[in-house]
Amino acid sequence: MAFSEFEQKRCEKLLKDFCEQQGPGPHIRAKLRWDFSIAGQSVELLETRPRWNNPSEYSSLGFAKATYVKGTKEWKVYWMRADLKWHRYWPCPSVKTLEKFLELVDRDEEAAFKG
Repeated sequence: MAFSEFEQKRCEKLLKDFCEQQGPGPHIRAKLRWDFSIAGQSVELLETRPRWNNPSEYSSLGFAKATYVKGTKEWKVYWMRADLKWHRYWPCPSVKTLEKFLELVDRDEEAAFKG
């Protein structure tokens, strides 16, 4: 089941603000920026950049993901490993709020999200 319309708008605002404030600065955003996607109960933070062989096209790669579990009222936290698969973030496998997830990504104490 997907988020309600209210929850969707709230998530979009939080993620948009986070990407603008914590992502690459305005001077480099034409070549590198942070975006997000929401699908079902999951939110994903993406790094978007021009394709190396066609700079007019952009490609995105996820670097952090959280999936809301209604039964436990928690967000499961994932990070993208070099094998391009999502893996649970074991230093903190779940958080209670989307804000806590974004704080976790911002701190990045294990250098898992931003390298």
